[in-house]
Amino acid sequence: MTIGKYSLGTGDRFGKEGAAQVAAFEKIKADGVEVDIVWNKSNREHTIIGTSPADQRKAAEDAVAATGWQGDYYVDADHINMTNADWFIDACDFFTIDITDLIGKATTEENTAAFLERVQPLLGAHEIPGLDAPIVVTEEVLEKLANRYLFGLEDAKRLYDRVLERGGTIRHLELAMDESPERQGPADLLVVLSEVAFKQLPIDTVAVKFVGRFNKGVDYVGDVDEFLAEFRADVAVIQYAIKKFGLRENLKLSVHTGSDKFSIYPGMGQIIRELDTGLHLKTAGTTWLEELIGLAEGGGEGLVIAKEIYRNAFDMLEELTAPYADVIDIDPDGLPTPDEVDGWTGKQFADALRHDQANPDYNLNLRQLLHVSFKLAAAMGDRYLNALDEHREDVARNVTENLYERHLKPLFTA
Repeated sequence: MTIGKYSLGTGDRFGKEGAAQVAAFEKIKADGVEVDIVWNKSNREHTIIGTSPADQRKAAEDAVAATGWQGDYYVDADHINMTNADWFIDACDFFTIDITDLIGKATTEENTAAFLERVQPLLGAHEIPGLDAPIVVTEEVLEKLANRYLFGLEDAKRLYDRVLERGGTIRHLELAMDESPERQGPADLLVVLSEVAFKQLPIDTVAVKFVGRFNKGVDYVGDVDEFLAEFRADVAVIQYAIKKFGLRENLKLSVHTGSDKFSIYPGMGQIIRELDTGLHLKTAGTTWLEELIGLAEGGGEGLVIAKEIYRNAFDMLEELTAPYADVIDIDPDGLPTPDEVDGWTGKQFADALRHDQANPDYNLNLRQLLHVSFKLAAAMGDRYLNALDEHREDVARNVTENLYERHLKPLFTA
């Protein structure tokens, strides 16, 4: 079984928003567009919150049962590697193999020489349908991939084999390189896909590091036209590689840290429709922010909790942001003080946090800080979870509206 043409990784930090998320997918389905649901949660997130992949599977199945969802859904072992994969195997069916930490690690001299020999035919210009200019593979590209990426690709195959050997069910396989500090351009992607084919690694999606910045929970930072040109080239390279190397026909691009990239959604949607290709988008932690917005709007204890989390986050700024340095840009001077926030109404808190760039009260610094502060909610335990139940209507409304109005519609409908 292969994943549908369009899919979206929703995330659900605390396993409480599945039904509200399904409601958004029902809405886009009513618009005539099928989008598969992928509930994704990384090893880091499980560790911080104190959950397991089995908990994520149960939350997904409970949501499907409660809503009667008839579409496809998956549970993603998100950003796994050889050090953390084993506990995901029984609960997951979508496996995102992340080789980012292995970029720059050298394989053997023999393997490097064999790789360089077999990719020599790729040297030169490739005329690719859908692109005005050829994709040029140079000796520099081949040397870079041999020295910096080959070991990671070898390890990806080892991990794939390990999952199968341990009885895992792989309904979808993704190769991810996106959290690297270095970009992988279309020529790099073409050579990577040739090696994926050689190693018989049956990937369904591939995630690369694009030009520009994909910061957590805020809009794309960079030249939109430049990004869209690269995105188009990557999509066209994948289509070309499918035929040239015999890769899976459903192979598509995966865009990570994809939540809230509103400025590029219309262009991305136009390209995937024009080239008749699929797309996977990961949104992950954006649902947790909608929970906070719902709590603030609900008032009472919900607003107290939201303000308390912000105060603690402000005091722990360096600790909370350090692990995410490559994917956030916070100006500390742009953060309101906790004392100021304590004087806010629920509407003021929601307006500052909700990603509505037309609202003058929206604060992208506050939003990014709270995006990486979910451990503070986890530390509250039942107090936080009970508040989500108490303010269920406000929370669910925001979760559904965010996914449907700000993500699914702009990306997948004309």
